[in-house]
Amino acid sequence: MSKQQELIARLSQEFVPHFLHVENESHMHSSGRGTDSHFKVVLVSDHFDGLTKVARHRKVYQFLAEDLQNGIHALALHLYNKAEWQAQDETFPNSPNCLGVGQ
Repeated sequence: MSKQQELIARLSQEFVPHFLHVENESHMHSSGRGTDSHFKVVLVSDHFDGLTKVARHRKVYQFLAEDLQNGIHALALHLYNKAEWQAQDETFPNSPNCLGVGQ
């Protein structure tokens, strides 16, 4: 199972999402930290109802703490409750390339 598949499975089990997108963006970065080091996570869950953006990020970072200590260098988190997700037409931002990539 790839790290991306593992993250999908674990986040699905923990947060029971309405929508989940996990993208391995390691190829977009020139950090040299490996192929499973940078991920974008878009997660829509009722678990985020009533939580600030900072509290949502803390919750996900705490859940993935071991991964962050063992290879994942960066997470781009886009965390929404269902109403917020619907209000933005169920879309999420594209990630830019890291400096030094594609130049």
